[in-house]
Amino acid sequence: MADFSIRSNQIEIMDDLDINGEVVPKTLKELMIINKLLGGNHVTISGIKNLLSNNHFSGREIRIADMGCGGGDILKLVAKWAEKSGIKVALTGIDANPNIVEYARENSRGHKNIEYLTGNVFEKGHTQEKYDIILSTLFLHHFDDSESAALLSEWKNQSRLGVVINDLHRHPLAYHSIKLLTRAFSKSYMVQNDGPLSVLRAFTKKDLKGILKMAGIDEFSLDWNWAFRWKLLIPSNGK
Repeated sequence: MADFSIRSNQIEIMDDLDINGEVVPKTLKELMIINKLLGGNHVTISGIKNLLSNNHFSGREIRIADMGCGGGDILKLVAKWAEKSGIKVALTGIDANPNIVEYARENSRGHKNIEYLTGNVFEKGHTQEKYDIILSTLFLHHFDDSESAALLSEWKNQSRLGVVINDLHRHPLAYHSIKLLTRAFSKSYMVQNDGPLSVLRAFTKKDLKGILKMAGIDEFSLDWNWAFRWKLLIPSNGK
């Protein structure tokens, strides 16, 4: 029986950086559809708007990085929103799985302001690069509390405006709903396994506040959004 009292430490199939083959595009396409249907992607765009509204960028190009970018769907969404809003952006997606990065590049063909890099977010080369805004969408829950705290602290230092976290709320209704949905409609064994497991690895408000305290971050905003998403905004020191 699922235990919702604590975060699960069970590893998802997607955490295997050697995963390749037909399952990769099949899984990423299904995840894109699920996230679109459930409406969770709006949380990231809303977070970007919040950070930009609190800062003066004088029409200059905004550098945005998506950590654990997956198939590139979020960056495509950001690119379309920015174009519609008349905002210049330079977008970078970073993922540790080269097969996923290859898919993301193909998926984003035609978006000249999006680039993708293969690399571990803990590697020194990636932690030293500066961006205006750092995004993390359905990525933070892949790490334990201490790793998550380290990432949040690093991302705050890497960003000039701030960090936007869009991640899952660990809740029985979210778990059983995604379990039914994936069993009924998914043809990817990875989605059927990782969908419900990702909820068990996700966060309660208490979890996130504990991680933020561990990271030494006391300035933030944390809001619940449909469907079972947290929007965590961490403003940077602006350097």
